[in-house]
Amino acid sequence: MLSLALTLPAFLPGQGMGMRRGVASGVTMAAKQTPHGGTLVDLFSSDAAAAAASADIKVELTDRQSCDVELLCNGGFSPLTGFMNEAEYNSVVEDMKLPSGLIFGLPVVMDTGDANVKVGSKLLLTYQGTDMAVMTVESLFTPDKPKECLNCYGTASIEHPGVRMVAMERGSTYVGGPLQGLGVPTRDFPCATPKEVRETLPDGADVVAFQCRNPVHRAHYELFTRALDAPNVGEDAVVLVHPTCGPTQEEDIPGSVRHKTYVVLQDETKDTPSGKRTRWAFLPYSMHMAGPREAIHHMMIRKNFGCTHFIIGRDMAGSKSSVTGDDFYGAFEAQDLAKARADELGVQAVPSLNLVCDPDGNYITADEAKEKGIEVMKLSGTKFRKMLRAGEEIPEWFAFKSVVDVLRAEWK
Repeated sequence: MLSLALTLPAFLPGQGMGMRRGVASGVTMAAKQTPHGGTLVDLFSSDAAAAAASADIKVELTDRQSCDVELLCNGGFSPLTGFMNEAEYNSVVEDMKLPSGLIFGLPVVMDTGDANVKVGSKLLLTYQGTDMAVMTVESLFTPDKPKECLNCYGTASIEHPGVRMVAMERGSTYVGGPLQGLGVPTRDFPCATPKEVRETLPDGADVVAFQCRNPVHRAHYELFTRALDAPNVGEDAVVLVHPTCGPTQEEDIPGSVRHKTYVVLQDETKDTPSGKRTRWAFLPYSMHMAGPREAIHHMMIRKNFGCTHFIIGRDMAGSKSSVTGDDFYGAFEAQDLAKARADELGVQAVPSLNLVCDPDGNYITADEAKEKGIEVMKLSGTKFRKMLRAGEEIPEWFAFKSVVDVLRAEWK
C-alpha cells in the first residue's frame, strides 16, 4: 500500500461583552457553524496605543507563544479571552473541559520565569518587533506538569515532543489573565482570522476541515476532496484546507516553505470541479503532537473558523518515541475519541479513507485493491525525500509537479 502518511492581516477592533474576563465582541456569522461557546471572541483594542502605554513589563514571545496570542485575540480559541487561570487550567487538564462544562482539548497557558511579574502586572507581549497584546496578570500558579503530561499527552516520557516542550521550554510558573489585542506580526504565511474565513464560506452549507502540517500530495488531495461525499456531509458542502504553518516537529518542512507549496497547489487546482469546492486558509498554530487530545483541540479551533466537520486521519497529531521509534498512540485513538465527543463538541468527525494508487495512477481504497487483487504502487516518505534531494524524477501519481518544484527550490 502507499506509504505516504495520510494522517494528516489587518486586525479588526470590536465592541461588546465577552464570556469571561476582559472584553470580547460577538460578530455577525456568515457561516452555518456557531462558534464554540456561542460567541466569536475579538480582543483587539480600538485604541492600541493607549493599551500598550498601560503596560509596565515587556515580554518577548517565543514562536509558540505568538501563535497562542494571535488565536486568543482573533477568536480562534473562543470562548477564551486570555491565558487560562489556575482553575481553568486544572479543569482542562483533569476533565478536558472548562469550569463551565464546555469541552476544551488542551490547556492554553503562558509561562514565566520573571520574578518581577506579579498579580496585577500588565505585560506588553511583543514578537519580532510587533506589539501583539497587553496581558493583565490575574493568576500566578505552579502547574502540576507531570499530571499535565500524563493527562494531555498520555505519557510523561521526555521522548515525547510535547512532554519535552512542557518540561524544558516552559518556565516553572504559569500566568493567567485577559488580553487586549494590539496587532499581528507579519508572517511568511498570511493568516486570516476566523471572521475573515467565515466570510468566504457559503451560508448554510457544511464545511469540512482538513488539517495538515506537511505539503499536500496527490493522496492527500484525493482524501480531502472525497470527504465531501461522506455520508454525514451535506450535498452543497465545501472543504476548508487549513494547514498549520507554525512551529512543529524539528524534522518537518519549515512553515514558510510549506506555505509556498499550498499556494502553488491552490492556483493549479482552482478551476477544477474539486478546486471550486475547496477553500484555503492558514493557521498560526503550534503543534503539540498530543494525539487524541489534540484532535479535539483542532476540531474546536476549526469550529470557530466556521467548520461543521473535521477529517480525522490515522494517528492524527501522533508522534513516535525519539529513542525506540514506537508510536505513542494507537492508529485509531484520535478517531475514536473524536467520534465519541463529536455531538458534545458540535463538530462531526469524518474518518479519512485509506487510499492507495493502482498501476494506472488512480486512487482507490485499500480494501477495494485487496478485494480485486490489484497490485498498488508504493513510495515511502523517506524514499521520496531521498529522490527529491538527489534531483530524481518524482512520479506524478505521488506528488503534484508544482509542489515538487517548490520543495526542490526552497527546501534543502
